[in-house]
Amino acid sequence: MKILEIQSLTKRYGSVCGVKDISFDIGQGEIFGYLGPNGSGKTTTIRIFLDFIRPSSGRARLFGLDSHVHSSKIKSRIGYVPGEYGIYEEMRGAEYLRFFGALRGCQKPPLRDRLIDIFGLDISKRIKSYSHGTRQKLAVVQAFMHDPELLILDEPTIGLDPLMQQRFYELLLEMKNRGKTVFLSSHILSEVEKVCDRVGILKEGELVAIREISEIKRLRLRSIEITFKQEVNESVFRLDGVRKVERDGNTIQLWVDSNINGILRTISEYPVENMSFRDASLEDIFMEYYSE
Repeated sequence: MKILEIQSLTKRYGSVCGVKDISFDIGQGEIFGYLGPNGSGKTTTIRIFLDFIRPSSGRARLFGLDSHVHSSKIKSRIGYVPGEYGIYEEMRGAEYLRFFGALRGCQKPPLRDRLIDIFGLDISKRIKSYSHGTRQKLAVVQAFMHDPELLILDEPTIGLDPLMQQRFYELLLEMKNRGKTVFLSSHILSEVEKVCDRVGILKEGELVAIREISEIKRLRLRSIEITFKQEVNESVFRLDGVRKVERDGNTIQLWVDSNINGILRTISEYPVENMSFRDASLEDIFMEYYSE
């Protein structure tokens, strides 16, 4: 079942194009990562989902409903963490959560108390006394507490410490296992790699790739870093299967996708001090799309 469908979505601001001809869909129980640096169009896409802004062309459908025509029905079924989180500072945390529960017609949100415990949130204090990280915890609790069918999360872990980030990832995977759907906009590639099933990569408002995480892990490049006992000209490693060569003094780093035996034979012709192998990370792959 498709929970979110985007068809030829374009948003222009005068002569500037926020997003251009974007199309993708997300199925029930999927965690979809939406990747791109600041200004690439991630938040613009989300604001169209939520009917905060209207597209110049194309359309978005959530739960099979038009994002504009059925905006109120859609909002009742989602949880949302915005990238820029406006907050009522004079309220106490408990008042804030009670207010959002009332907006949703939910006097006792089913996950509220458990989430407060998971994130160690003190809801007795006024929000103006909260640190940035505590405010982010409050944002996460209000988005999840009513157990929504779809979570739309825009940079949700900004300000959370590593322990809270790990608890957040565990919560996402729990929601997925319960059939919930997550749209996760982020520029933190390691978190996307931990929890997402697929990723879409944005570049200057255009969706340049959609990949399964499992596919990326299967097809990703490998890095070989070699420190030689003497300086070696990197040009000798411009071989079949070598995608990129970088040199720093006596250390050469190779990004390879095949021909490992031939590359190792070339390495063996020179005195080696140290050598290491690793798989390229999602971040390395992401940078491939952004390099000239």
